[in-house]
Amino acid sequence: MDRRIFIRNTALTGLGIGLSELTSCTPKGGKEEPASAVREAYFKFSLAQWSIHNMIFNDGLDPYEFAAKAKGWGFEGLEYVSQLYQRSFDESQSLATNLNKMILELNKRSNEYGLENLVLMVDLSPEKGDMAFVDKTIRDTAVENHFPWVDTTAALGCHSMRINMFGSFDAAEWKAASIDALGKLGEYAAKQNVNIIIENHGWLTSNAALLMEVINEVNMPNCGTLPDFGNFCTKRADMARWGDCEEEYDKYQGVAELMPAAKAVSAKSYDFDENGNETTIDYARMLDIVKKGGYKGYIGVEYEGKRLSEEEGILATKDLLMKLNDNLV
Repeated sequence: MDRRIFIRNTALTGLGIGLSELTSCTPKGGKEEPASAVREAYFKFSLAQWSIHNMIFNDGLDPYEFAAKAKGWGFEGLEYVSQLYQRSFDESQSLATNLNKMILELNKRSNEYGLENLVLMVDLSPEKGDMAFVDKTIRDTAVENHFPWVDTTAALGCHSMRINMFGSFDAAEWKAASIDALGKLGEYAAKQNVNIIIENHGWLTSNAALLMEVINEVNMPNCGTLPDFGNFCTKRADMARWGDCEEEYDKYQGVAELMPAAKAVSAKSYDFDENGNETTIDYARMLDIVKKGGYKGYIGVEYEGKRLSEEEGILATKDLLMKLNDNLV
């Protein structure tokens, strides 16, 4: 039996889910074309669920329709976002019960549409999930609050769980706290063959060189990065977590620095010109950096623009990636 399937089955059992309750989430393809008719693309593409957060939050889209939407838009992999499901959790039930229901339904949907579960992006509240606090008690509690989500990641068959590493603004304090927290969470996740990955997601995580110091000092094979083409703001007005950016790390340098530890890659996009090129990011340059970094996994589409609709932005991003992908050998 494949080790990942064994680990997933073990996680399902630990969460109280019988294996007979769901079918495998291993993608099922349709009729295969002859090998001579298929040109293998350099990269495959997944969809980051955050790309449809407005559809979910504002338009009432059921987050469980994610697989159907991704399939309709031509994607092969799924990258889930925890907070898009937490809003629908039944407060009268335990976290374990809510997570079990989520796992069963997501595996059912991904299997139905023949898509691969890849990444679970976990965004816990600052009170429960900020793992780079100097206070060890707060930090350890935040690490432990992520354990059920590691179990969920394994049960979904995802290879990685993306976490946030917010906390101290002081670089030295943040680095020490991050090393401690990542090491502890990585140790727990390793038992289930789950990678713990940190994205350049604001504050000091967007200082790529500093983040790589953390990754290198933790020095665990299942602890790595999720380079994002955007998200390199290191300082915002009034030290806010989100909002107007005052200082930004060079995005091309940052992605290049994060690639040696990359377990996944996020193609962030904001807007496009009349030729279909992203207006703020040189995608050809970014893909060259990713390729030279030796990465051959999925690239996740994550549209965050405002001018185009989410569907238009997602498709524009995918079209640009596919056009550039055709030139890669």
